[in-house]
Amino acid sequence: MTGKNVSEKFDQGMKTRREVLGDAHVDRAEAAKSKFDLPFQTLITEGAWGTVWSSDKITRRERSMLTIALLAATGNFEEIPMHIRATLRTGASKDDIAEALQHVAIYAGVPKANHALKLAKQTYAEMEETNHD
Repeated sequence: MTGKNVSEKFDQGMKTRREVLGDAHVDRAEAAKSKFDLPFQTLITEGAWGTVWSSDKITRRERSMLTIALLAATGNFEEIPMHIRATLRTGASKDDIAEALQHVAIYAGVPKANHALKLAKQTYAEMEETNHD
């Protein structure tokens, strides 16, 4: 435990979240926040972003690779495109993600890795189209 209080964890979490996911994504998520999901949004801001993603024990590049691999391995495909887009800010390359998904294929199953790879390819293609406009 770093000794940071909840408010500091939340503030750090929002800073890290914006650095990794980008202001536009975070602004959309914040605008969609309601009284119903406020406790959950606070939990992930403090826990995922204020603690895990804010740690300096491993790089954001490594964290990106781990996150995408874990999302794929557990079949939580919905957030893979968001984390592929975040690689522009974390430094994880296409080769890094392809290697991480190789591990998913061996240790968690080819179908999961195959689906994650399909999502990654689609997202990279969309990112390239956006850059060429």
